[in-house]
Amino acid sequence: MKRARVAWNGTVTDAVPLDDGRLLLPDGTVAAESDVIWLPPVEPRTIVALGLNYADHAGELSFAAPKEPLLFFKGKNTLIGHRGRTVRPDGVNVMHYECELAVVVGRPARRVKAERAYDYICGYTIANDYAVRDYLENYYRPNFRVKNRDRTTPLGPWIVSHEEVGDPMALRLRTYVNGTVVQEGDTGDMIFSIPHLLEYITEFMTLAPGDLILTGTPKGAVNVQPGDEVVTEIERIGRLVNYIE
Repeated sequence: MKRARVAWNGTVTDAVPLDDGRLLLPDGTVAAESDVIWLPPVEPRTIVALGLNYADHAGELSFAAPKEPLLFFKGKNTLIGHRGRTVRPDGVNVMHYECELAVVVGRPARRVKAERAYDYICGYTIANDYAVRDYLENYYRPNFRVKNRDRTTPLGPWIVSHEEVGDPMALRLRTYVNGTVVQEGDTGDMIFSIPHLLEYITEFMTLAPGDLILTGTPKGAVNVQPGDEVVTEIERIGRLVNYIE
């Protein structure tokens, strides 16, 4: 099952893809991708994100791989949908994309054991978790200005069910800037797997349906500029398009 969340004629509604690339709405309307406003496909209560969950990304930033998950929270203000626009702040030197597999929680999760983790996941989507490196402070602990700026985390286009995705620890990730591949990786290279993360997080807090876990990004961070088109792609999930202004 693959579904999106869009605005159509002033109404927020679900949509599913058709084979010809158009969208089917619940009332039977068929719409082109460009006819709708794409919204984040889920409205989470809590967003938990991972720093340095790929050893190669830690290496390119000259940090040692963490010994336990490096977690931080993100606000809902950061989320925008497919084909949305993200502002690069004036005067910054480095702002880069981060293609990430986002886990969507399907039911209340508390003290979940790793071997049962997938029972609590309804599906997956794509997050592009932009970072402004100028605002990084000391050791890699993202402060609010790095990871909580408005509209700096495109999410979508789809939620794809766990059953349709299959093994989420064997997916290729790619990022394109203006059509050129600039980042490639594989979810199998995560330091901390999805089952491990769900067990670790829910040992001390409860996750609710619709909550998100952003699982980190592989190496390949490239500075982006106004006018750039950035596409983050994950195998069996889709392609998330975003524009920098």
